[in-house]
Amino acid sequence: MPADPVLERRSIRKYTAEPVADEAIDRLLRAATAAPSAGNQQPWTFVVIRDRETLARVPEAQPYAAMAAGAQAAIVVCGEPSRCRWPELWPQDCAAATQNILIEARAMGLGSVWCGIHPMAERERGMRALLGIPVDVVPFAIVPIGYPAESKPPAERYDPARVHYDRW
Repeated sequence: MPADPVLERRSIRKYTAEPVADEAIDRLLRAATAAPSAGNQQPWTFVVIRDRETLARVPEAQPYAAMAAGAQAAIVVCGEPSRCRWPELWPQDCAAATQNILIEARAMGLGSVWCGIHPMAERERGMRALLGIPVDVVPFAIVPIGYPAESKPPAERYDPARVHYDRW
């Protein structure tokens, strides 16, 4: 288990054939729903993809998610702005839920990668068509998941020149 899943999290695009258990997917979804949410509106909803044929077709909707074909599962994070008191904030809530999935996946020894869908209308339409997502639900991101078949060292991205204290 990693010492610090936040600092050690990396985008993993190659996976082994080892299946990801239902309990692991459940744990990832629980982590997602533990994310902060504006006014506790929790606008998220999820589509879990396990079907091999559907995973292979993901790049038709999101061309930068070709790795989904080799993943054992994928979670599509969706938002429901119509349920929100502050509908303009749902993308922030779904981003936090997506990040929680990535961090929890790393903590569990799984590999994952964030592939954006929203706000690209063509990708949203494609994912809706592929998965039967209702028109009032917005596909936000897809996270392919599997046991990593590649290893990447932690990336040091901290740049003190990009930090301002008290004022710009």
